[in-house]
Amino acid sequence: MSMHTVGILLLLLVTAFWGSTFSLVKEATEHMPTSSFIAWRFSIALVPLLFFVRKISPKLWRDGLILGTWLGAGYITQAMGLQTIGANRAAFITGLNVILVPIGLALMTRRKISVGVWISVALCALGIGLISWEGGQLAIGDLWTLGCAFTYAGYIIYLERTASRHEVLPLTAIQLLAVVLIGWTWAGIEATQHMGHLEDGLVSNFKGYLSVPGTALAPLLYLGLAATALTTVLQVIGQKFVTAVEAAIIYALEPVTASIFAFFWAGEVLGIRGISGGALIVLAMVLSQLPDRKELVPVQD
Repeated sequence: MSMHTVGILLLLLVTAFWGSTFSLVKEATEHMPTSSFIAWRFSIALVPLLFFVRKISPKLWRDGLILGTWLGAGYITQAMGLQTIGANRAAFITGLNVILVPIGLALMTRRKISVGVWISVALCALGIGLISWEGGQLAIGDLWTLGCAFTYAGYIIYLERTASRHEVLPLTAIQLLAVVLIGWTWAGIEATQHMGHLEDGLVSNFKGYLSVPGTALAPLLYLGLAATALTTVLQVIGQKFVTAVEAAIIYALEPVTASIFAFFWAGEVLGIRGISGGALIVLAMVLSQLPDRKELVPVQD
């Protein structure tokens, strides 16, 4: 088995984990503020990787913090979007990053991309459009989730350029640390604003705002350890051997797994358009592996 194949399999596993997160995030943020949720999720994810935050070079700090900023923006906009739209719809709008990655690469690097990949991208766009069409009227959550697609496309592109420069675990740890700092800063500001008008019990209310409700504890542990720490490690390893364009198309499977999980967990059901769109996305993912990959060599600075 080639390392390229290993990379593909790891990224497929990542999409399976990611697909399970949309319903859980939506449920958890119904019981606690989004800012507090992000802060706790990434704090939990960082714990098993704290040992690797040591003897870090300036270049690793730079790349890790930049990646962490992209990553944090993606998770924040995703969580905000899920407050007003369903898990299925959010997953497929997020999948627009499969279109944004090759466009971003073309604009930034003038790198040629094979016709087969562009056909796959077009199929993904059609598939995402079919499922979004089924989701009802536009809401503010659609805009937040579209922001998630843009920020995650930026993350995928920058990760391709930096994954080969550093060891996996330290790079992952710095990314998570950056999101933890962003999350707790946001949560602290929001909690202060929320509690500032209260005259009595300010300290206790402030702590309560930042605490974890019992109903959100189990989802947070899963999301932090499995769907954040583990998936970030696997993603960094996988993108050492898979290009950003290929990775983006593989990640397009995420909405399909999200739909399956949303059906069993939250009872969300896709109609004929949704099922057709999911089938097109799977087809695009398979087609993306057929063209000659001479022009899809990962960028290594």
